[in-house]
Amino acid sequence: MSKPTANWEKVGDRFYRKVQLYTAVFDQDLELENYIVVGAPYSGAVAIYRDEEKLHSYRGTQAAKSSIDIYSCAGKLIRRINWDKGSIKGLGWSEDEKLLVVTEDGTVRCYFDLQGDFVPFTLGHGAEEYGVQSCRFWSSGFVALLGNNHLISVSRYDEPRPKLLAIPPTDPVVSWSIIPPAYSLSRSVEAILAIGKTVYVVDATDAEDRELPAGPFRHISVSPKGEFLAFYTEDGKVWVVSGDWTEKLSEYDSRAKTVPRDMQWCGSNAVALAWEDEVHLVGPKGAATKFYYDAWVHLIADMDGIRLLTNDICEYIQKVPDVTEEVFRLGSTSPAPVLLEAAEQLEKKSPKADDLIQLIRLNLAEAVDTCVKAAGHEFNIHWQKQLLKAASFGKSVLDLYNSDDFVDMCETLRVLNAVRFYEIGLPLSYDQFKRLTPDKLIERLINRHEYFLALRISDYLHLPTDKIYVRWASQKVRVSTEDEESICRLIVQKLHGKQGVSFEEIARSAYDEGRARLATELLNYEPRAGKQVPLLLGMKEDTIALDKAIESGDTDLIFHVLLHLRKKLPLAGFFRTINSRPVATALVESTALHQDPELLKDLYYQDDRRLDGSNLLISEALNQLDTNSRIEKLKLAAKLLQDSRDHTLQFKAIDETQRLLKMQDAFEKDLGPGFAGLSINETMFKLIKLGNMKRAQKVQSEFKVTEKTYWWIRLRALVVKRDWNELEEISKTRKSPIGWEPFFNEILSAGNTRLASNFIPKCTTLPVSDRIEMWVKCGLVVKAGEEALKAKDRNSLEVLKSKATGSAVHEIDRMIGQLSSPRR
Repeated sequence: MSKPTANWEKVGDRFYRKVQLYTAVFDQDLELENYIVVGAPYSGAVAIYRDEEKLHSYRGTQAAKSSIDIYSCAGKLIRRINWDKGSIKGLGWSEDEKLLVVTEDGTVRCYFDLQGDFVPFTLGHGAEEYGVQSCRFWSSGFVALLGNNHLISVSRYDEPRPKLLAIPPTDPVVSWSIIPPAYSLSRSVEAILAIGKTVYVVDATDAEDRELPAGPFRHISVSPKGEFLAFYTEDGKVWVVSGDWTEKLSEYDSRAKTVPRDMQWCGSNAVALAWEDEVHLVGPKGAATKFYYDAWVHLIADMDGIRLLTNDICEYIQKVPDVTEEVFRLGSTSPAPVLLEAAEQLEKKSPKADDLIQLIRLNLAEAVDTCVKAAGHEFNIHWQKQLLKAASFGKSVLDLYNSDDFVDMCETLRVLNAVRFYEIGLPLSYDQFKRLTPDKLIERLINRHEYFLALRISDYLHLPTDKIYVRWASQKVRVSTEDEESICRLIVQKLHGKQGVSFEEIARSAYDEGRARLATELLNYEPRAGKQVPLLLGMKEDTIALDKAIESGDTDLIFHVLLHLRKKLPLAGFFRTINSRPVATALVESTALHQDPELLKDLYYQDDRRLDGSNLLISEALNQLDTNSRIEKLKLAAKLLQDSRDHTLQFKAIDETQRLLKMQDAFEKDLGPGFAGLSINETMFKLIKLGNMKRAQKVQSEFKVTEKTYWWIRLRALVVKRDWNELEEISKTRKSPIGWEPFFNEILSAGNTRLASNFIPKCTTLPVSDRIEMWVKCGLVVKAGEEALKAKDRNSLEVLKSKATGSAVHEIDRMIGQLSSPRR
């Protein structure tokens, strides 16, 4: 096995390596020179589209049909997108491997999964009128150059909002490039336009002439992180300037008589120029090397290098990583190559292995670390193994060594080797993999339908697998020709017990494919009602959606379905749907009570719930300010109940209320406001208080108020009114339906002891002790003594004596004496 240095080239003081990734990439009949070739970042897919400006061989009507073909780096066709939507002026990739296609009229299609599914949008801002001339792409957006030199930027593909940049001069644009927002000084995208002899930098607010007089520049290229700019001059020279335009760093004379087809950065260290079959790699200080090919070559720039693509091969050029150079460079004095040599001697069972280990004993841990890192940067599996063996040998000699990095690297290399395999065609470098992340790599495998490998890698790296299963099932639903029961059974069997799997997403795919029945069946296996219900509504399975929402117990979800049904169905249909579902009916009632009373009335009418409908009208009547309006509402409430035998009492109550309201209206006209809304008792109370006894009696008669009730009301009203004369007249009557004690208590409470005492003799049914107490409460101790004397109650007299004052004491003594003297 040859040393890795065999494919190294020195450019100035730096080494670059050319790694052959794949051979026999494309069919030899494919005239790659007639195609536009663009590759996705991180060694992603390659899209090719026939260059409309070039002539090509006629190969029949089928071959003449235009298409965008998406390949892996190894030449495996992933998807063919037939194209008849106009002239393509922009073809590019986003960082997450979305393919962007921009047509001359400003229509953009964003293909998001390598399978032909896309989201369209338009650029506007005059794109249709002036036409798109070309586009430049970055990781999450692009800029389009129009025929009038206007520039339109799109910074996001999920929410595209095309914006017009500042207006540059209208002279022809010779070449142009962009600096992405993340690396520009203005933090917005900047376009660099070669116009005439100079260069303009255009951002959102300004078009500034940088006064670079060596133009016209036939190519402009920006390094991956925007720190350097490369220009190709008319006389065949490459200029490299700093990203802030303050310093010219190097100049290289290609001595070429023709302008190169393309100029791209190789990482951030070198610039690659490509002619038909020749590539110049220009490094710092104008140093360069040349590569020659037997076929037309295309450049595909990446974050840490550049891919070269011909019909026959896919190669990768990058600066040799520092740790790789440290291990393999001839004459390296690092301990790492000594450790590698020691491991090789150990394989040969040579005693030199121990001698070499002793030489680097003090730096052995450093050597192990370097070998582990160098293994990660190797594409050749043989040298990966050799470096890891060397690291393993070194750490076995060390007393203490943390093996985490070694274990991680072994795992990473297993993953990288698996996806680099030509059947997969993802030749990620170690740095690319670290920046891409394992999750995004899994996403790329799923988009290529490499589900088994995605599962193996996810299990190996302890990543969640639910997304893989869901995408597999969704694809199965789309392409399978089996009957729906078989597909459902297969999917359920495969996904049974798999955590986090969303059957809703699979069901949505089935519905999108026109398989509504299959979608409904699959939704039965989705445990989250919040996922089931929206899709069921979209599928017009309204009753199933309502049942699922009710089963979930989530009132917000039930309300969501009910609102949808209310908007969609006629009223009768809506009520029929909810009537058999008590929970739904209860929620409609509780909501409509405050928000839509008319709907509630319709519901009660539809269900023949007369009492509920009547109660609702009564509630509305109580809220009316106008008496006539109240009466009208009550009439409607009564009408609902008049034919019902079960609600006779309620009907009578409403009828009474109407009559009372009419009487109160008449009272208010004669006596002033304050009657409306009062009860019967309150009305009589107010009338008596105002001195309208006859009207109060009329109310009593009209509503058959009992005598007891009426007397109680009259008593309290007269006491409140302080109508002592009327109360005194009453005291002269012989009989009271409520007895006389209430009169005593109410009047005494009002403070009139004199009048209250008039009622004590009438309380004949009360015990003597109670009457004695009543006299005492009125301050008439002597009267109390007379009551006790009649009852010959000496004890009460003794108690009264202790309470008496003044002459009352002698009176009580006299009464006690009467009880003490013997009978004659």
